[in-house]
Amino acid sequence: MRTMRLKRILSGLRPPAGHMGRLGADEAGNALVEMAISISLFLLFLIGIIEVGLALYTYNYVSEAARVASRWAIVRGSDCSTNTPGLDHCNATQTDIQTYVRSIPYPGLNSSQLLVSAKWLQPSTPPSVTWSTCTATPTNPCNQQGYEVQVTVTYPFPLSIPFWNKTTFYVGSTSTMVISQ
Repeated sequence: MRTMRLKRILSGLRPPAGHMGRLGADEAGNALVEMAISISLFLLFLIGIIEVGLALYTYNYVSEAARVASRWAIVRGSDCSTNTPGLDHCNATQTDIQTYVRSIPYPGLNSSQLLVSAKWLQPSTPPSVTWSTCTATPTNPCNQQGYEVQVTVTYPFPLSIPFWNKTTFYVGSTSTMVISQ
C-alpha cells in the first residue's frame, strides 16, 4: 500500500516522457560558448593574479636591496677601518654600492638590470635639522660619520598579461640611513 502511494507521488514529479536528458541543438552550442568564455575569463584573472604576485615579489626584492645597500654603506664611510672583522674595504663610493647590490642573488630576477644610485646628504645647522645634498671637498668627504647616505634601487618589471599590451614599469625603493663609521 505504501509503495503504491509513493509511486503515485513520484510519478507526478517526472517530466513528460521523451523530454528528460535531451537538449535542443541550439542549447548545446550555447553551453559550449558559455564554457569557452568562462574559462577564458578565469584564466585571464588567474594570470593577472600571478603577475601581481610577481610584481609584489619584485617590489619586496627592490626594497630589501635598497635597505641592505644603505646598511652596507653606513659602515664603510671615511672613518671606517679595515681592521674591523667583516669589512672588506672602506670609503664606499656609488660604484662600490652598485657592485655590492648587483652581487646579491635573488631567484627569478636579473640583478644586472638593477639601477642603483647613491647620494650623500649633509645636515644643516641646528635648531632645525634639514638635509641637503653634499658636495665633496678634500677636507670634507661626504661619506663621513653623521652624514646620511641615500640609496635608490630601481628594477624594470615586464608586465605581460594575455590580451593586454606588454608594458614595462619600474619598481623602485629608496633607503636613507645615517653613516656610523
